[in-house]
Amino acid sequence: MTHDDTGGSVPALRTTGLGKRYGRLWGLRDCSLSIPPGAIVGLVGSNGAGKTTLLEMIIGLRTPTDGQIEVLGHTAHANTAESLARVGYVAQDHPLYPDFSVADMFHLGQAMNPNWDMALARSRVEALDIVLERKIKTLSGGQRAQVSLAMALAKRAPLLVLDEPVASLDPVARLEFMREVMAQVAGGDLTVIIASHVVSELERFCDWLVVLTHGHVQLVGPVDGLLEEHQMLTVPRATPDADLPGIIIHRDDSDRHSSVLLRTSPATPAAQAHQGWHTETVSVEELVMAYLLRPIKAANSSNSARGAQPSGPITKVMSR
Repeated sequence: MTHDDTGGSVPALRTTGLGKRYGRLWGLRDCSLSIPPGAIVGLVGSNGAGKTTLLEMIIGLRTPTDGQIEVLGHTAHANTAESLARVGYVAQDHPLYPDFSVADMFHLGQAMNPNWDMALARSRVEALDIVLERKIKTLSGGQRAQVSLAMALAKRAPLLVLDEPVASLDPVARLEFMREVMAQVAGGDLTVIIASHVVSELERFCDWLVVLTHGHVQLVGPVDGLLEEHQMLTVPRATPDADLPGIIIHRDDSDRHSSVLLRTSPATPAAQAHQGWHTETVSVEELVMAYLLRPIKAANSSNSARGAQPSGPITKVMSR
């Protein structure tokens, strides 16, 4: 694990005021976050939220318009060998040369990466009964995903970025892929960022969460801590917003009752003390959906007041 001059561990990923503009439009703006080494991070957001823009700057393919991005204490510069070597990357479409054999792809990876671990690459696919001499175009979708993962891991990079890597795979292939990722995380200090549109998938594997909407970070932090900071209340329909003990993330009104997701603090009075109120714990799926549905102006306003990252409702399936 890398340490700073004070003896503390250096974040695996740190961004400060990070932004990327495309012409007059911002794909990502004022993104500040810090991810500890060894975290498994779920990155979620709807179409156009800025996920791909953020990932491309992390892996060193795009230059920020504003701000700074660091991987393990080193500033990431676009299209430089140093930045590219620090990150392993698996894209959704698993781009491999179709007429190459698996062995050919591994030799290409060895030629392009100074820390390439050929033994690791070969052992990963051989354990899955993928023949090295087979052409990429003859492999199933799940096998191509596993070859892509083997290549990303063989770089021996401290950060692994997965951009919806199992979106096109069947359930068995998805499970096998994620098992391989978790096995690698358990074996060392590897940090993983997984962008996915399926919240249930992230809930199973991730211990950190980042939610993006409209190019802004709305929520970031360890999953357990975020769940503790939120609660779901059922209150009488006539209950004013001002009477609710926390920041309203999402409110759904029916004829007689309202369901309200609140972000609270340890000092917040217990909701059970109010007659006619009912409180429940929040699931990861409810949390994410609430923030995705939240208006961006409300999110930015409340987060500025808190001096924290912006926050936001939940849908089961979200896309890039």
